[in-house]
Amino acid sequence: MEETMTKGSMLKTRREEHDKIAMRVSAASIIVNIVLSIAKLTAGIAAGSGAMVSDAVHSASDVLSTFVVIGGIKIAGKAEDKEHPYGHERMESAAAIVLSALLAVTGGTIGMAGIKNIVHSEELQIPGVLALSAAVFSIAVKEGMYRYARNGAKKINSEALMADAWHHRTDALSSVGSFVGIGGAMFGYPILDPLVSVIICIFILKVSGSIFKEAINKMIDKSCGAEVENLMREMVLSHDEIVSLDLIRTRMFGSKIYVDIEFSADGNMTLYEAHAIAEHIHHEVEESFPDVKHCMVHVNPTESGAKVLPQHYEGKKKVYN
Repeated sequence: MEETMTKGSMLKTRREEHDKIAMRVSAASIIVNIVLSIAKLTAGIAAGSGAMVSDAVHSASDVLSTFVVIGGIKIAGKAEDKEHPYGHERMESAAAIVLSALLAVTGGTIGMAGIKNIVHSEELQIPGVLALSAAVFSIAVKEGMYRYARNGAKKINSEALMADAWHHRTDALSSVGSFVGIGGAMFGYPILDPLVSVIICIFILKVSGSIFKEAINKMIDKSCGAEVENLMREMVLSHDEIVSLDLIRTRMFGSKIYVDIEFSADGNMTLYEAHAIAEHIHHEVEESFPDVKHCMVHVNPTESGAKVLPQHYEGKKKVYN
């Protein structure tokens, strides 16, 4: 009971730290996007830049995506209950899917606007210097927010927060398009703005597809990858009592990992001894790999010193963990 309480407290502490970082990054994102939207809109209207006004709308839309992140992370952090015995971690993947859709819409909107402006390039206006300054400021701020949010996402392994970080990067790229377009218009080449917008659209759609694919993989029980599984395999085989490792299987559950392990040990040892080995490996895996939410361990009996090949038993198995 004491070990269970200790583990439960440790998981709670990790979750609280996870939520604390996520909320801090999200709050900064909301504040920056609101301030930036107002600044861009003011500069766009004052300088007569339609590109900058569109950029302001883009920044304002990022506030919505950040609220999606907050909602997804909050729900994902809820404890297990009777209807959801494995927890709610997959809700973070669901939030990432929503964000990938918002990214795709953003990219598509930028691309369509660019194509429309290419077709009607003779109607493009020449904006003032204020709009150019606002674009430079926006690029610097949004690239900084991208790096800040990305670091937070990596620290807590949050795909929803990483998707929101890419929203900042797409906003920075949108501002790059505005800068090129505004500068090009000043030098007599207004067509540069819509051309860059189409290129940015393609890049955003590619990022959106990558985020969507990663989120789907975490919702269909994809393995955690050969690198992590090999580390787990080395850990199990480092125990002298293990005759052979018969099975190691992992699956992603949102940002968490579930592990199944089967190994063979001397069949003459007592049930207490076999259970002690299995329990030790169970705790060792969960403590050494912070993203592992639960590890199930099964012991197969074999003759002492015998070489054992991986076995597959039919019927009901008793798992000790």
